[in-house]
Parts: sequence; C-alpha cells; structure tokens
Amino acid sequence: MDTFLNFLSNSSWWLWVLIVLVIVVLRDVIQRKHTISHNFPVVGHLRYLFESIGPEIRQYFVANNREELPFNRIERSWVYASAKSENNYEGFGTDRDIYAHQHIFINNAMIPYRVPDDHPNAKDKHFLPCAKVIGLHNKRRRPFRPASVINVSAMSFGSLSARAIDSLNKGVQMADAYHNTGEGGLSPYHKNGADVIFHFGTGYFGVRAEDGGFSMEKMKKLVEEHPFIRAIELKLSQGAKPGKGGVLPGAKISQEIADIRGVEVGKDVLSPPNHKAFDTIPEMVDFIEAIAENTGLPVGIKAAIGKLEQWEELTNIMKTTGKGPDFITVDGGEGGTGAAPPSFADHVSLPWVYGFGDLYKLFQKKGLEEQVVFIGSGKLGFPGKAAMAFSMGVDIINVAREAMMSIGCIQAQICHTNRCPSGVATQSKWLQRGIDVPLKSERLAQYFKTFKKECIEITHAAGYEHPCQFKMTDIEVNIDDHNLSNALSETYQYQKTPVPFHGMQDLKDCQYLGGNT
Repeated sequence: MDTFLNFLSNSSWWLWVLIVLVIVVLRDVIQRKHTISHNFPVVGHLRYLFESIGPEIRQYFVANNREELPFNRIERSWVYASAKSENNYEGFGTDRDIYAHQHIFINNAMIPYRVPDDHPNAKDKHFLPCAKVIGLHNKRRRPFRPASVINVSAMSFGSLSARAIDSLNKGVQMADAYHNTGEGGLSPYHKNGADVIFHFGTGYFGVRAEDGGFSMEKMKKLVEEHPFIRAIELKLSQGAKPGKGGVLPGAKISQEIADIRGVEVGKDVLSPPNHKAFDTIPEMVDFIEAIAENTGLPVGIKAAIGKLEQWEELTNIMKTTGKGPDFITVDGGEGGTGAAPPSFADHVSLPWVYGFGDLYKLFQKKGLEEQVVFIGSGKLGFPGKAAMAFSMGVDIINVAREAMMSIGCIQAQICHTNRCPSGVATQSKWLQRGIDVPLKSERLAQYFKTFKKECIEITHAAGYEHPCQFKMTDIEVNIDDHNLSNALSETYQYQKTPVPFHGMQDLKDCQYLGGNT
C-alpha cells in the first residue's frame, strides 16, 4: 500500500496532466463551434497554433527574397539597412527577374551629369527640395516649397503609437522633410518643430464642431497657434478603403485621444464616407477656397483614383475660375496603413501607376498640370520607383509603410489588432516601450537621407540635375521582350509636361523653402 501511495505521490504531475487532457477532450467533443477540434480532440488545437504562426513561418523561412507582399525581404532589408546607415548594397548581381512583366528600366546617359564644385549637392549630398512651390499659382499668403521630395504620409496618432509619431516627427525635422498628421488631429507628438501638413477627413478630428461637422474657427485657431503647419490636406478617400467610412471604437478613445480629436471619451465615433461640409464638386472648391482664405495656407486634396467624371468637373471649374486645390495627393488602390476589408483592399480603386496616369492626363488636357503640385503615395519609397514616378509627373513622394519600417515595423500585418509587436501601430504602453525615440528618429532621418542621396545619383546617371527633369522616355516598362518594351509615354499614352527648373542653386535660394535648410 505504501509503495502504491509513494508511486501516486511521485507521479502526481502525470495525474494532473492526464486530468487536464481529459477535461480538454470533453470540452472539445461537447463544443460545436470548431469542427476540427470536435472531430480531433486535443490534436486539432495544433492546427490553430500553426495557422496563427503561419505568417511568421512564411516570412522568415519559406518565402524567397522577392516573393512577399506588400514588401518583399529585399525591399524591407534595403529600408532597414538605409535607416541604420549600414551597407545596403547587393553582391553578385540582382536576384530579381529583370525580364518579368512591368519591370522598370531607367535609361542612363552615356555621360552622367557632372556636379560642379560650387553646386549645392557638392556640399550636401542629401539636398533635394521639391522643384515646385505649393500655393504660388493661387497666390496663397503663405506658399510653401517642401525642402525634401520624400516626406511622411498621412498616419494619425491613434493608428500609430505616441512614440512612433514622436520618432517620425523628430526624424523628419532632422531630414528637412514634412510630416502629414493623418486624420487623427494635431497631437503633442507632432510639435517637435518639423514642417507639418494638417490632414483631416470626414470626422474633422482636431477641427470638429459639436455637431460633428467642420469648424472654421478651430481651423483658424489651430493654424495661428502652430506656425509650423505649412499646408492643409482634405482627405476625400484613401487607397485602403476608398468610399468607405470607419468607426473609432469607444474602447480606444483615451482622454488624450479625445482631447486631440475633439470627441468624447469611451464613445464610438463614426467617420462617414461623405463630408458634411460639401456634397458637390463646386461646393468642395468653395470649401477649399474658404479654408485657404481664412488660414493663408495652401490647401490640397487626397484621393484614390477610380471614375474620372467628377475629376473632369473639377478641372473645368479650375480652368474657368482659377480656383481649386493647390496640390493633389494620389493614393494607390494597393492599400496602405489603414485596415480594410479584403474586398476593398483588393478591388476598389486603381493601382497607383494607373490612377496617377489617368489623372495627370486629364489635368494636362486642360492645361492645369503646371498649376498643381502632384504628390505620389503608394509604395514609392525606393529610388528606382521614385524615378518612374517623377518621370510620370509626380513632384513629391509621400511614404507611410516605408517610414514605419525605418523605425522598426517588421510587417507583421496585425496593425488593426492593437498587438503590433514592434510598438509602432499599437496603443499598448508595454509594447511601445520598445521604441527608443532618439534612436528611431535618427533612423527615419537616415532612411530619408539615403533615399535622397540614391535618388540624386540615379538622376545624375540619367544625365539630369534634378528628378523633376525625368521624361517619360527615360523609363521603360517591360511587357515581354526588349523589342516589345515600351517607354512610359507609349504605355500610358501621354508625355509629362516639363517642370520649370533653373538649377539646384535656385531652389536653395528660394524664399518659400521649408525645413531647416
């Protein structure tokens, strides 16, 4: 008997394991919610475990360097290395299939552009401002020439963590770039001294009236109190979910977020698909002009592109009245940092390259392309893709996910769950603690500086001084064989209008130049 009791005592942990397994088996068999665990008790749970870690397994062990989407391993590694000021070169030739459909070729010049000794780039290899001045044509009181052709796209505090926004804002100040606030309002973390573009959508966060509409008084006060706000962007739609509104759950609304956005703590807030401030294109133009008149700032619009009828109406009004947006940010239908149903992310609105080409052609047809500053936003944060965008008519590149990666994002693709492991897209205080703001801000700045340096080098290799000089014939897109490949002008059926450019020194001397330059 004693021997048996000693056995039970020594083997008690086995009994507890057995009891737990029996309980799990009974629970699995009784429940009807999950077929696999019902039919295969205990063992069936392994299926859900492997499914949950599937993305990580594929990302690190299964997918090859060029296979993943939205950003493959080579692209992510280039951003990480650039941000850390590490060697971002590749050895032994490219592993990209350069014969693949839509591969981009940049035609280099026989003799590259020579940088004179007194040239701004001889002293500063990262000096690359926008060639156009935003708001100059419409005679805004405070026109603005961005000091960098690459800037941080619209990502709001609330979607991103406080430390992420803080890192981005301090980083763009170091890089002489601007920071788009996103539609979550102007937070304390946007106020480190960098140039800011204030962005708002249908929720009017930060400039929200008590009835949920737009408050011009709050907009005027915001601009007066924060002179680093250099332009205002009105969001019509975004690439992730164009034409679809959103709900900010009350559970996510802390006192800090409520104060910034002008909403109530703990109460769900609806951002409808449509604006309360206008219903028609003429009303939208009047709204833009009213904001510009009251603030003195350039005002632009952001949208993903689909149907062109209302855009044509806008160009007609602009042509007739001389009024309208100072800049247009074109977002790609590939989606971005905003979470969306797959039906929207996969199918609604055009990919950036198609949408931008259609819109630019329309503005060019009406002779308006020189009056508007075009901003491209949609996976363009790589020098080669940027060269293509400039050749198509883009004046500025906005980056979102690439900027997130530069401060630590690992493309876990769980931004919408509040469980971002890198602390970038979460409000979890614990997860945010992993972000070292001084270090991450330096990495964002270094990524921008590396981007500008390589973009300048590609531009010089093509025989030009500034990427605004790229022509559509400088870029070819592969459609099969070299004898069948087309220049962009033949592929998208238009020629980019040359941007007035009188040299980098002229841009450096410009009185409208933003940043710290």
